[in-house]
Amino acid sequence: MSEDCANPLLLGWIKEWLDQARERNSKGATVYKKAYESMKACPLKFDHPSQAQQLNGLGPKLCDRLTEKLKAWCQENGETMPEPPGQANKRTSDPDVANEPAKKPRKAKPYVPALRSGPYALLLGLGTLGENATHGLTKAQLIEVAQPYCDSSFTAPPDPTKFYTAWNSMKTLMQKDLVYEHGRPLRKYILSEDGWEVAKRIQKTLPGSSENLLSFAGNQASTSQQSAAQNDDEEESETSHPLGWAASTEGPTEPIALPPGSFTVQLILDTREVRTSTDRDYIANELMKQGITPQVRALELGDAMWVAKCRDPAFLSRYGEEGDEVMLDWILERKRLDDLIGSIKDGRFHEQKFRLRRSGIKNVIYLIEEFSITHPEAGSGPKYHDMVASAIASTQVVNGYFIKKTRNLDDSIRYLARMTLLLRKMYGAQDAPSSEAPGASGVTPTKVSFIPSRILSSTHSYLTLLDELRTKDPSLTYGVTFSTFSALTSKSDVLSLRDIFLKMLMCTRGVSGEKALEIQRRWQTPRKFIESYEALQPQERETMVSSQLQSLVGRKKIQKAQSKRIAEIWGKGG
Repeated sequence: MSEDCANPLLLGWIKEWLDQARERNSKGATVYKKAYESMKACPLKFDHPSQAQQLNGLGPKLCDRLTEKLKAWCQENGETMPEPPGQANKRTSDPDVANEPAKKPRKAKPYVPALRSGPYALLLGLGTLGENATHGLTKAQLIEVAQPYCDSSFTAPPDPTKFYTAWNSMKTLMQKDLVYEHGRPLRKYILSEDGWEVAKRIQKTLPGSSENLLSFAGNQASTSQQSAAQNDDEEESETSHPLGWAASTEGPTEPIALPPGSFTVQLILDTREVRTSTDRDYIANELMKQGITPQVRALELGDAMWVAKCRDPAFLSRYGEEGDEVMLDWILERKRLDDLIGSIKDGRFHEQKFRLRRSGIKNVIYLIEEFSITHPEAGSGPKYHDMVASAIASTQVVNGYFIKKTRNLDDSIRYLARMTLLLRKMYGAQDAPSSEAPGASGVTPTKVSFIPSRILSSTHSYLTLLDELRTKDPSLTYGVTFSTFSALTSKSDVLSLRDIFLKMLMCTRGVSGEKALEIQRRWQTPRKFIESYEALQPQERETMVSSQLQSLVGRKKIQKAQSKRIAEIWGKGG
């Protein structure tokens, strides 16, 4: 959420509805997206949600819904519900009201969550850590200690038609600065000073003295505390283990094998994979006709991927993980020919391949749809045909990705169905054809092991760990949980200085991912890069990169013309 937004509460609620609509693949997502962007860009602070009707995309119904949310929020937080502007003006213009003495401002009531509500249980659960604790609890650990204090479930919605659980209360606690969140990719939670004040007030209302409660709670959460403390130790010492994690005597410190037959293979589709804006369910419906029921959700990377979904929903939570899905080693990027040409022109094609390589997924499929030289764009001349042919060859030879060409969307859907059936056969789920993926036929069921997120400290150590494990036993599929993978591959969630520098370099026309990596290896940070330019005379700057990296060959080689363009951007300093 933007810190510059004048109406953060209203913006937050619209964002929740937008996320809900996207999860349901609802057409209402377009409405909420327009309302979200209008509210985010609005510099005016509204005294009442009804005033937001002046914005593009916010009609009376949506403003009424925001009003109801604000009423509930004010009641929960002991705040006074603001009056609509018309009623406020009426009160001011009424002489009887105007002559009344001004009321003293209400003193804000201390926050007290409802008995056995989500916030109530979460505050008590975090209170088990102890006030001097410096570590936090993961979501799974916190739910385990908080659930006994809550009447609602933290994992299952009370109504099958809704998505909200008691865990959604965490957003309220974080907005009130009662709870802090830290840690990537495994998020951990800890009480703030204000949060401890509220937690202590709640503890005093429980049977027995607060001292007895703290003693009981401390014993109850001792396992969670030890595990969380180990997480902190691991974050501080990445190099104490040759594979990138800190040694530990308790908890999983190596991949955990999924028992044979304990999971199914599930196809996940990105929410943006649609036939048209008015026919968003076509792909999913056609797949279901072929016996494949996909999950549709927003993906951080790729257009389709496959996961091992545990039959026992609690299996991963016993190891401190979220969800019940483990990433498999297959991901698909779908490109219509016109989109492929556009992505090559604007640089997205190279950026996407770069992100796919850093994802750690071993088997990447590039599905190119409507592949024909008579395409409106590709057929306009040999220029586009040669450009596409070069891009495809590079993707196959340099990146090692598998290229699948299809005639149309229906052909692509059939391929997705066949791939899903094939992977189910590979992992021992069911019989399937064996001619649709390279190297997938004629093998015994492949075993799957998941890498606990607690042993990951950064994207770099994650990739190093994968290389070590695959070298040790290439017959196994190693993967992290779906939620951890989403955090690791997010465009904005986990960006190191190195990532940002590489993205900045790739914004220069002609600088591919390979060339950006070579520049970053020579000058590790933007500051070192700029300082190297500043140490040279202006006439020497144009050839600095090409001369320093002249030993490179092939696609990594940087020509003088490119070096000059880079200098025009980075070497302008005095």
